[in-house]
Amino acid sequence: MYNKAKQEYAAYGIDTDKAIASLKDIPVSIHCWQGDDVVGLDGGGAASGGIQTTGNYIGRARNFEELKADIKTAFSLMPGKKRLNLHASYAVGATVDRDKYEPKHFAEWVKFAKQLGLDGIDFNPTLFSHKNVKDGLTLSSPDEKIRNFWVNHCIACLHIAEYFADEFNGTCAFNIWLPDGFKDVPADRLTPRLRLKDSLDKILACGYDKRKVTVAVESKVFGVGVESYTVGSNEFYQNYAAKNNICCLLDNGHYHPLEYVSDKIPSLLAFYDTVALHVTRGVRWDSDHVVLLEDEVKEIAKEIVRNNATEKVKIALDYFDASINRLSAWVTGQRAMQKALLYALLINHSELKELQDGADFTALMVKQEEYKTLPFGAVWKEYLRREGLKEDYLTEIRQYENSVLKERV
Repeated sequence: MYNKAKQEYAAYGIDTDKAIASLKDIPVSIHCWQGDDVVGLDGGGAASGGIQTTGNYIGRARNFEELKADIKTAFSLMPGKKRLNLHASYAVGATVDRDKYEPKHFAEWVKFAKQLGLDGIDFNPTLFSHKNVKDGLTLSSPDEKIRNFWVNHCIACLHIAEYFADEFNGTCAFNIWLPDGFKDVPADRLTPRLRLKDSLDKILACGYDKRKVTVAVESKVFGVGVESYTVGSNEFYQNYAAKNNICCLLDNGHYHPLEYVSDKIPSLLAFYDTVALHVTRGVRWDSDHVVLLEDEVKEIAKEIVRNNATEKVKIALDYFDASINRLSAWVTGQRAMQKALLYALLINHSELKELQDGADFTALMVKQEEYKTLPFGAVWKEYLRREGLKEDYLTEIRQYENSVLKERV
């Protein structure tokens, strides 16, 4: 089947072996928080601050050892180059508050990531699920003590990100997202954003190594309990990132349903050297459903590949579903992202661009449709074979569920 598919793609000028080799080297950063429903390890508790996890499927990881076991099993079923994406709330054995976190509180994660042969660790300060989220606000709070706490937390996390970069001889993507906003119509939209701007200025002035850490800011249109106003809006962060030479992170669940991140990626690539990306699946809103091989995910992958931006766009996953087996959610989403990237690598983008530039929109439409029925599945199965994996991962996950997850009562 693969040899036949190889011949069919060759007729379109596509080298399937080259596509498979390219896919293997595109890192995807996989979020730790799918395994425990964003509860974390520092005692913060269930997710709060405009986000929530629904469902009560058996087997939620309750501690560091269980989370590591689940990650190890899930990652073993994922092809390609992988990174681990951590939130600060996953500090191990910390007896201090979040503003005092140090690299030592994440040393066990480094050890674990190296054991798995991961490409690196990315990091996020955790500005939710904490007593110092006062009246729904953190870095934009009118309370100076609250703002300073979260500024110090982010600065501490920046230095931890430097530590991750050093340990893996690479870089660490560092993403700031905060839940700040109001449930109903605010009386003042500007001042909270000015306070947020001042807080971010203080964080960036801490003297972190920009060669090691890529700072990104992540916007959101709204969240549960903050439906009317979000301080960190898209317009605010895009302007802030441009002015301060940092990165904009695009989460494809954080916009109006008729806005498409696939269109935003090339817009940012025109101005930024690096674009950060959270791939999720919003259903009517930012509900963080498991990523599937849907049209928008394919379009996102196309924009990354056709613009030679696989090293410019930092791809990470972000979803959490407690209504299904959590390991299956991890693997399904990661494989869907890999499928989308492979699909994009199996398109002769140069030919399509020439048709567009030549205004031959008739041929362009026909060619784009032809790609949809080429034997993509045979190439995907060959990629899995070369990665030492099978298409069926559910059988192994069911075995793990029966032997491990069902024992967590």
